[in-house]
Amino acid sequence: MAVAAALALLIGGGVALVNAVTGEPEKTGPSSAGTPPVKDTPSADITKTQATVVPLVIRVTGQATNVLVQVAGTRGKILTKGTLNSGETRQYEVAPLQVVAANGGALQVVIYGELQPAKPEGRRATWFVNARD
Repeated sequence: MAVAAALALLIGGGVALVNAVTGEPEKTGPSSAGTPPVKDTPSADITKTQATVVPLVIRVTGQATNVLVQVAGTRGKILTKGTLNSGETRQYEVAPLQVVAANGGALQVVIYGELQPAKPEGRRATWFVNARD
């Protein structure tokens, strides 16, 4: 019974993420109250950050694409929702995170300093960033 409930929550969360990525971007600006830091990082080499390794850095290396970055959980706070343009870089200093991109092949994703394998061009892609102890 507990397994069925957990599976239902996972499926529901996945459907919500897909709907969020394929929907219209939010028109309002982000709230600063309690929002974890998200930085635009213009650096060309996103695998090398400051003295500490951040949980997630994403960079659009292809065409602009819709991206959703959300704190993981059934009601996780949305950190980014909308279109990221070519060349744009975002850095996230919190975890756990769920990331969904409409075109996964357009992104370069670095999780805790490790460049992730490229995803197929033109296909939806997801990544999960675990919290570190």
